[in-house]
Amino acid sequence: MRLVLASNNAKKLVELRTLFAPLGIELLAQGALGIGEAEEPHGTFVENALAKARHAAAASGNAAIADDSGLCVDALGGAPGVLSARYATLFGGPRDDAENNRALLRQLEGQSERRARFVSVLVALRSADDPEPLIAMGRWDGEVTAELRGEGGFGYDPLMYIPGFGRTVAQLGAEEKNRHSHRAQAARQMLALMREVWQLG
Repeated sequence: MRLVLASNNAKKLVELRTLFAPLGIELLAQGALGIGEAEEPHGTFVENALAKARHAAAASGNAAIADDSGLCVDALGGAPGVLSARYATLFGGPRDDAENNRALLRQLEGQSERRARFVSVLVALRSADDPEPLIAMGRWDGEVTAELRGEGGFGYDPLMYIPGFGRTVAQLGAEEKNRHSHRAQAARQMLALMREVWQLG
């Protein structure tokens, strides 16, 4: 089965290919089919993931899966949230991981409450008009550090400290991250749903 990933994020594609390997499906990025990015106008991860999956399914004629994910910080009322990938643009900066991290640290200056969670929502559709989307969600709790730590991962990984590991996500190995991350949790739920509902694997 071919499944189109509604993203052109190469690192996300690698992560999800590893996580979905047990199903034996062909997962390819929408860009490989000449499909552009979908609009993400909604205020929740679920709505944006559904919009992206519908866009990719309609444009490709294939089943599609979308991930919408980000960092939700309690002290900021859940921000950056769905704007995680472009958080710095809210303050006049470019859309860039390093700038997003700097913007987050500036917003948290002097703040002692730094609890946060990574959230990932996966939505899969058999077709653009599938009335029964499969929806899975993963959450990974931690806290935002005061400085960047680690060289791995992407996005906010160098700032997200996971107490159970005593390290930031950027200090974890890829295998550890793929076992425990918000995206890994959502992917495990999605694997179970695809086996049960779509009869895959």
